Amino acid sequence: MTGEVAAVMKSKGAKLLMAATLIGAAVQLTGWPSGKVTDSVRGAPAKIATPAVRATVPSAPAPAPAITAADEPFVIKRILDVPKPFEHGDYVWDDAGVPAGPLVITIDLAAQTLSVFRDGYEIGAAVILYGADEKPTPLGVFPITQKDADHVSNLYGAPMPYMLRLTNDGVSIHGSEVDWNYATHGCIGVPVKFARLLFGQAKLGDKVIVTNGERLDLGERIPAA
Repeated sequence: MTGEVAAVMKSKGAKLLMAATLIGAAVQLTGWPSGKVTDSVRGAPAKIATPAVRATVPSAPAPAPAITAADEPFVIKRILDVPKPFEHGDYVWDDAGVPAGPLVITIDLAAQTLSVFRDGYEIGAAVILYGADEKPTPLGVFPITQKDADHVSNLYGAPMPYMLRLTNDGVSIHGSEVDWNYATHGCIGVPVKFARLLFGQAKLGDKVIVTNGERLDLGERIPAA
């Protein structure tokens, strides 16, 4: 290699080194590449992965917690675990550790299920009987207007144990033999043992909400409650 060639290559090497240094400095100053880099194929913003670990920054003291929907007594805070599909005659009940609070009963005719909520916690659920086509169970919101543990229907002479009256024309929740293909004259029939538990919790004026196909989930507010 001649001295002239060596000098030229040395000069080019210095320029390349300087260019690399300038580019590196620009990267440090601008933070390139930024989130505005686009995908060369689609022209859409490129996705930049979120760092797995972030530096801990001291935070200001947290403000006092605000009252949220979960603090309301008619927002669903718990749904009972049912270990197997409900069948006629089945029910679950668990009010252990549930705080005192307003009681509301929901009935969905499409699901053929009654649920009992206290302070937003489901404490009981059961498969129901409901009104036949010619004597349908009415939809709506009904307060409990009468309680009678030993009631007998004055229209049909049938026993209606642990009766909770909903309407003036006799529609009630009461204990019954809940079996396949059975129906009522508009009442809501529940297993007798469940009816006794419900009777012990319900008070005059508590609301019963009857729907046809409305489902509820955790965090949702019970409508009309």
